[in-house]
Amino acid sequence: MNRSKSLVAALVLSAGLVACAPVVGVHGFQAIDVKPADIAIGTDTKETVLAQLGSPSATSVFEDDSVWYYISQTTRKYTFNRAFVAQRNVTEITFDGAGNVAGVRTLGLDDGQEVAMNRNETPTRGRELTIIEQLLGNVGRGQLPRTDEDVPGQRRPD
Repeated sequence: MNRSKSLVAALVLSAGLVACAPVVGVHGFQAIDVKPADIAIGTDTKETVLAQLGSPSATSVFEDDSVWYYISQTTRKYTFNRAFVAQRNVTEITFDGAGNVAGVRTLGLDDGQEVAMNRNETPTRGRELTIIEQLLGNVGRGQLPRTDEDVPGQRRPD
C-alpha cells in the first residue's frame, strides 16, 4: 500500500514537471552545412552564396537585390502564457555591383527596435447605425418566397 502511494506521488510530480516544459518553435532559415557567418568577403559571389546557403529569407527592396537577409528565430511558449521570442538571428549579406560579397553582418535580438504603432483611425463618411437599426435594417428587403417556376436548374414549361 505504501509503495503504491509513493508511485502515485511520483507520477503526479513528474506530470507536474512535464507541464512546465516550454513548447519550442524554430522558424525561418536553418543553417545545415555552412553558416552565414562563414561567407568570405570579396571571394564569394551571389552564385556561391546561393549554392551554399540557398535562397534568402528576404531581399532588399530599395537596393535592387544587392542585400540578402537570412532570418531565423526561436520562440518559447509555456503552458498558459503567450509565446515569446527567445532568440533571433538576422544575417545581412551585401553585394557590390559585380555580384561579389561586400559585407556580412549578423544581427541579434538586442539589435531590434520597438516600433510604436499609430492607433489613429481614418474616419469614414456616413452615419453610425445603432444596434436596433443594424438588427432591423434588413426587414422587408428580403426576397419573396420562391415558387416552383423560379427554382434554378428546372426546365421551363413549353
